[in-house]
Amino acid sequence: MINDKLRNRGTVITIIMAVVVVIYILRLFSLQIVETKYKRFADSNAFLNKTIYPPRGLIYDRNDSLLVYNKPAYDITFINREIHGLDTATFCSDLNITLDAFKEKMKEVKDRDKNPGYSSFTPQVFMTQLDIRDIANIQQSMYKYPGFYIQTRTLREYRYNAGAHVLGSIGEVSPKMIEKDDYYKRGDFAGRDGIEYTYEKQLRGEKGVEIILRDARGRLKGRYENGDKDIAPKAGKNLKLTLDIQIQLLAEQLLAGKVGSVVAIEPKTGEILALVSNPTFNPSLLVGRERSKNYNLLVNDPTKPLMNRATQAQYSPGSTFKPFQALFGLQLGGITEGTRFACNGPSSWPIKCTHHHGSPVSLLNAIEQSCNPYFWNTFRSILEKDGYGDKNVNFKNNYDKWREAVMAFGFGQKFEDTDIYQQSRGNIPSEKFYDKYFGKTGWRANTIRSLSIGQGEVLVTPLQLANGLAAIANRGYYITPHLNKSDSMLTHKHKTSIDAKYFAIVDEGMWRVNEFGTGRAYKIPGVSSCGKTGTVQNNRGKDHALYVGYAPRENPKIAIAVVVENSGFGSTWAAPIASLLMEQYILHKIERIELLNRISTSRTNANVTDY
Repeated sequence: MINDKLRNRGTVITIIMAVVVVIYILRLFSLQIVETKYKRFADSNAFLNKTIYPPRGLIYDRNDSLLVYNKPAYDITFINREIHGLDTATFCSDLNITLDAFKEKMKEVKDRDKNPGYSSFTPQVFMTQLDIRDIANIQQSMYKYPGFYIQTRTLREYRYNAGAHVLGSIGEVSPKMIEKDDYYKRGDFAGRDGIEYTYEKQLRGEKGVEIILRDARGRLKGRYENGDKDIAPKAGKNLKLTLDIQIQLLAEQLLAGKVGSVVAIEPKTGEILALVSNPTFNPSLLVGRERSKNYNLLVNDPTKPLMNRATQAQYSPGSTFKPFQALFGLQLGGITEGTRFACNGPSSWPIKCTHHHGSPVSLLNAIEQSCNPYFWNTFRSILEKDGYGDKNVNFKNNYDKWREAVMAFGFGQKFEDTDIYQQSRGNIPSEKFYDKYFGKTGWRANTIRSLSIGQGEVLVTPLQLANGLAAIANRGYYITPHLNKSDSMLTHKHKTSIDAKYFAIVDEGMWRVNEFGTGRAYKIPGVSSCGKTGTVQNNRGKDHALYVGYAPRENPKIAIAVVVENSGFGSTWAAPIASLLMEQYILHKIERIELLNRISTSRTNANVTDY
């Protein structure tokens, strides 16, 4: 019995000791592996880990002209547990900030809702993007402010005051961005729009770390193990764009004092040569500590300089839609190359003609003279060629085929396989839309006749117009428009539904526009070109001026779309801008200096502000 009791006691003691050992092991595991607080405390006593930011990748144009590069900038960081005896007034004076600003900033950094990663053991960002002038006063006095450090980074610098909407800008990361990508910490910066946003991961590079050893009193003693444990940053990759900066600069010059846009594309590759929206702004305005103030200034400007009209604005294409309408008519059996329609000029009904010319009108003359009745009759013939059928089913089937043919040129949808930032879809109205609006049997060709001349519910973006012209220049296909020169998009080939044989007559009609029609005043010296002007009705003011075209006719190297809002005739404003740009791109010079000066110095909108 006694032995049994002793044996039981021994077992109990053994179990108790085992439990104690297990508890100690679990606690040590928790402290050393699970909980990082104590490790951070220990490490922060021994080391200072300084983030080394990589230089962001440079951006070049298609001809290797440098567009965007880097300049040095500085951050002020701090480790809260190391701050002691701070002379706040002197510190604020050296940084040229107020005491209230200091308190507010410290409060914000320590707010775990705004800064979930806050720790008193690790470096926190106090101020960012200081340039050498901002940092000069405090740099020599940092020894007086224990716990505060200067950290080096870079800011964007621009060689040209151009391309702001394309290039984009850099801004401080949001909490959502930090949560989504653990690369970022509070106070980091990333691309917020444009190319900077689209290629953020390529441009940003990889951060490095410099480990500084501390002594027992926390004083910095130099590199840990002579820097062998440091992690070197990796610079971001450079980016070569499809833009031709000389064409971009000229387009911005020609649009000065006007509201509108220019898109120029190399047809065979889909490479964007120029992408211009005006009003625009100097990209340097959204760099550094003045970014927030300048951004608010731009946001509140009623002319919307932050909006990229080239990709986001939607317009009725007007007469620039007629070459496409001709192709649809030929393909879908509404007309043949020999079809003629009567035109009574301004007395025509239900759509009047804005020109006086002979009658009946051929397809070539209709394109050259921009005859509205011809394209109305073409549209009606497409839709009514099989009659209306029971409950308009034949008519609706033909409308659906017409709509599919339009969208095959890239209209009415975003380019999903592109690197272009922010696009609008435009609108090619569906059968369901009209069924809902007019009733299933309540609409006919005459109801939607405005579509025949590019008005009514049809809406396109300048990017889509230029791309559509590239498809005509290519005789039936387009390559997705894009901005990265290094990324071949030739496999992104989109075929239209138009047979190649139908493009020749449309090409000749557009050539006639520039030789004898509304574009004849702006022929390019020594270069054969094709185009179409458009004057688009606008319910909120003066008509919009549009032009589309490509050159040279025999081997198109550039397709272009120009929109000048509230300016009047396409032949007066949009055509000369496009003509000068094509001349510069093809001939590498401009001989029509008088025209260049006149268009560059003319203003069609007095409210446009130059930033």
